[in-house]
Amino acid sequence: MRVFVTGATGFVGSAVVRDLLDAGHEVLGLARSDASAAALERAGAKVHRGGLDDLDSLRRGAAAADGVIHTAFNHDFSRYAANAAEDARAIEAMGAVLAASARPMLVTSGLAMLAAGRLATEQDRSPETLPRRSEAAAAAAAAAGARASTVRLAPTTHGAGDHGFVPFLIEIARRKGIAAYVGDGANRWAATHRGDAARLYRLALERGAGGETYHAVAEEGVPFRAIAEAIGQGLGMPVVSVTPEQAADHFGWLAMFAGADIAASSARTRDILGWRPEQPGLFEDHVNAGYFAR
Repeated sequence: MRVFVTGATGFVGSAVVRDLLDAGHEVLGLARSDASAAALERAGAKVHRGGLDDLDSLRRGAAAADGVIHTAFNHDFSRYAANAAEDARAIEAMGAVLAASARPMLVTSGLAMLAAGRLATEQDRSPETLPRRSEAAAAAAAAAGARASTVRLAPTTHGAGDHGFVPFLIEIARRKGIAAYVGDGANRWAATHRGDAARLYRLALERGAGGETYHAVAEEGVPFRAIAEAIGQGLGMPVVSVTPEQAADHFGWLAMFAGADIAASSARTRDILGWRPEQPGLFEDHVNAGYFAR
């Protein structure tokens, strides 16, 4: 297959590109900058210039491919609502090109706020109150005839080069001199290595039907206190509890996630796709993937 990948040089997207190429697929990667274009060429992918704000470019990329994997998203939380709207427009544009065709499109979403206090499942629907509308846009594309599905990533999708939530927690700990958790720290985060997540995208592209939701979850629920303890050990600093009232001051914009229960099952995903995680778990990765290197 010739696969159009957005976010193709990002943390997850670059792993998706590598997995697709290793499996014999051809990749057309979206690149905004010369540096991104050069990275794609070095990887062995073809380059499609453009960005999420260039809908004509996205339409051309989708039209030139046998399938689309959309991993791009601007995670600048200072303008999150605007970025979510941009993402929805991008999905709508690519979905319109694929409507009434058998060509698949995979859209990326997350697991936050799905089912606090229990394992979220693939059948849980994304709350309409969330600013990010990736899943709603994918559902609209599917209703219009596109073979669109959603991949939900774990809050810590980890591996070498990670610049997500755990690295933010490590930098906060360095600044504050403590590794913290909220309350008793019993809230949980699902976790997955990016290599396993990348393979899930490929399997969903190759084997999946339209309209599905997949969970890229290897570890269903790692207690947040255990994550704080691993950070404290890695940095050689105290591990302490902060109250919910103190969390905003300590964690900043990350406070709503630090205290959230974001555990999830991937049982249905494994049954449908035959996906089995094989890469190192979160804590093994903390030690071996350079998380505590400056």
